[in-house]
Amino acid sequence: MIVSDEERTKRKLSQIGYYRLSGFWYPCRKGKRDENGNYVKDPKSNLPIREDSFQNGTEFNAITELYLFDKKLRQLMTDAIERIEIHIRSVIAHEIGRFDPLAYLDTSYVEPKILSKTIWCDWRQRQESLIKGSKEDCIIWHLKNKKPIPFWVVVETWDFGLMSKYFENLKGRYQNAICKRLDVTNNSGDPQRKALKNWLHEINILRNQCAHHSRIWNRDASNAVTLLKNDYFNKLDLDEKARKKIYSKICILWYLVKRIGPNSGWIERVADLIDSKPDVECLPYTSMGFLDNKGFPRSLFGLPNLSDV
Repeated sequence: MIVSDEERTKRKLSQIGYYRLSGFWYPCRKGKRDENGNYVKDPKSNLPIREDSFQNGTEFNAITELYLFDKKLRQLMTDAIERIEIHIRSVIAHEIGRFDPLAYLDTSYVEPKILSKTIWCDWRQRQESLIKGSKEDCIIWHLKNKKPIPFWVVVETWDFGLMSKYFENLKGRYQNAICKRLDVTNNSGDPQRKALKNWLHEINILRNQCAHHSRIWNRDASNAVTLLKNDYFNKLDLDEKARKKIYSKICILWYLVKRIGPNSGWIERVADLIDSKPDVECLPYTSMGFLDNKGFPRSLFGLPNLSDV
């Protein structure tokens, strides 16, 4: 690895940590090859085994720039996720709470097969824990005065995971109503509750990664995201690889954010950041799920190309 400033390199390694930074330079390590020039793969992971030496041109400064790029990317993802979380909590509280202010305690709204397992009990226990630990004035007031906590108040204690699980526990017709409010539908207007369930699960994982400052720029997800069969996703044409990468999460977050705030400039900020990624051959855009290495596909999102600005 090329080190142009030894003192700065020592300082950065001390501040960030060798092991943490190693996750960012790992793709730049040379792949081990056999006598025929083919990559040698690990029998368990089926991924190429890396050597300790680096590919030509790998610079420490570029790795630290990538580290800062990833940090800014996490901040943008967190910004969108926060807005989505608050909005979906409000939608759930309205769609279910309008039948009964205490509907979140009523098992008649819950899928019967959930009740036969520990899932519902676990959810209730988690909610009670969040209520007891809440510092929100509205929650404290209700507890102090021994007042029942209405749906639109109790959701202020929910985290993304609890919200995601509640949606998963609901009966199909209530899930459908929430999907329609969020426009999670196909071109025929049919609600796609399996897709929303998948989205909430994957967004929650991304949220936790961001909250724990984990690397996200090139991380592979365990599961591919579910796509809607509508004009927006048909145009994007995400392949199997993209559906496990951060690009697909960006597409889903924007789909939801745009419906919350049609004039939001979030996707433009994302595009600008992605186009600022350090230009290193071993750290390509395709590692993020993009179809090529030309940068953010602005035209697919109605954004002018950088050359046109």
